[in-house]
Amino acid sequence: MTSGATSNDTLTSSEGDDDAKTAVVSLYQSAKKIYPRAVSGWFIKWRWALVFLTQLVFYGLPWLIWGDRQAVLFDLASRRFYIFGLVLYPQDFIYLTAILIISAYALFLFTAVAGRLWCGYACPQTVYTEIFMWVERRFEGDRNARIKLDAQPWTWDKLWRKCGKQVVWIAIGLWTGFTLVGYFTPIRTLWGEAFTLDFGPWEWFWVLFYGFATYGNAGWMREQVCKYMCPYARFQSAMFDKDTLIISYDTGRGEPRGSRGRKADYKKLGLGECIDCELCVQVCPTGIDIRKGLQYECIGCAACIDVCNGVMDKMGYPRGLVRYATQNSLKNGWSSAEMWRRVRRPRVLVYTGILLLIITALVTSISIRAPFRVDVVRDRGTLARIAEEGRIENIYRLQIMNATEARQRYQLTVGGLQDARIVGAAEVDIGPAEARWVPLAVQITPEVASARGPGAHVLEFRITRSAHDGNRDAVAVEKSTFIIPR
Repeated sequence: MTSGATSNDTLTSSEGDDDAKTAVVSLYQSAKKIYPRAVSGWFIKWRWALVFLTQLVFYGLPWLIWGDRQAVLFDLASRRFYIFGLVLYPQDFIYLTAILIISAYALFLFTAVAGRLWCGYACPQTVYTEIFMWVERRFEGDRNARIKLDAQPWTWDKLWRKCGKQVVWIAIGLWTGFTLVGYFTPIRTLWGEAFTLDFGPWEWFWVLFYGFATYGNAGWMREQVCKYMCPYARFQSAMFDKDTLIISYDTGRGEPRGSRGRKADYKKLGLGECIDCELCVQVCPTGIDIRKGLQYECIGCAACIDVCNGVMDKMGYPRGLVRYATQNSLKNGWSSAEMWRRVRRPRVLVYTGILLLIITALVTSISIRAPFRVDVVRDRGTLARIAEEGRIENIYRLQIMNATEARQRYQLTVGGLQDARIVGAAEVDIGPAEARWVPLAVQITPEVASARGPGAHVLEFRITRSAHDGNRDAVAVEKSTFIIPR
């Protein structure tokens, strides 16, 4: 057998001298455009509720005021992170780590219980795709109207519909990028700059980059992001088992499928309850047929459940031909109660326990968090030296970070070495949410130095916040080393 590829990507094969067949195989086949049909039902209402909730939080949070500042602001320039009453510093990075761990375990838990709930209801790609598709329907109509519009030649009607849609898409994308930057630059300042286009370089970059990403992903790529770019689609099966609730087609009820009249007795016709209307395929945002079983392209949006339930109602059949079910329940014919008992299995309980434990630890840590932080650095550029009266002196730099939004006074003392004392001011005032480096000299007597001997010795700095304005005393203790030269 011989084969060869032409410039038109043609594969030719011959079997025998008189029998030759030619097949054309496209190596660069473009994806077929999907036209999802609008659907109504219980699950689509939940999806839209989460669309409104997530976007209300995302777009509205930067505009909230807490005291005399933005309620949520990640000020990278001054390295301050304001979250309502919390003032966090880069040293509080552990909290971000805890939030990421909580998010990961929550994803594991939701996936183990009911599959791709995150993808179907709260993923930004899903949320913005739903918004962009809503805009598209307002300009171009539902599925059949959009197919007809794309097939017809360009007219003024087609032009204004297509251009109007693009303008609104771009506006949503730019507003999304603007809002994102508003979490890092005070959004009211950013709003004033928007009228004169006086953004800084990085602000221009992120407004345009994130706006373009939103416009491209939700407006053009859509299901391609979920099917090919998102890694979750590839490893989700590792978190599934046969007791995970997934969107399933009940083959036992539905097969053999076939069309029939509404009043026809499908049992006498030897048919199942599926009338093969293919509406479940038409409403799917990724274009799959749920009747073919579990597929990695399914994002768990449950649109097929809503549309199938509507068809069942019209035909007078029981709902649930397409529903949330487990593989074991479909195989064994379990009732809902039996299925839910298996959902509460050890794997799910372990995930839940770990998740609750980490959340409790995070909340407790934040609630007992000290109102200030201290870092001590021994000045390595200045060696230990002999000062007046033969005293041994070391130089230190203390970074005191006020984690409150009121001016605070701190008293500095030192211990760990007998007769150690601070030379100079032992009190310092730190402004609201301010971090200041305080240079400090510590001396010990020659007698103590002789008794201790040369080398590095443990030294403790004790920083006490003076009680005022109703605040309690707070104490931080940091250790460092005191060098006694030979």
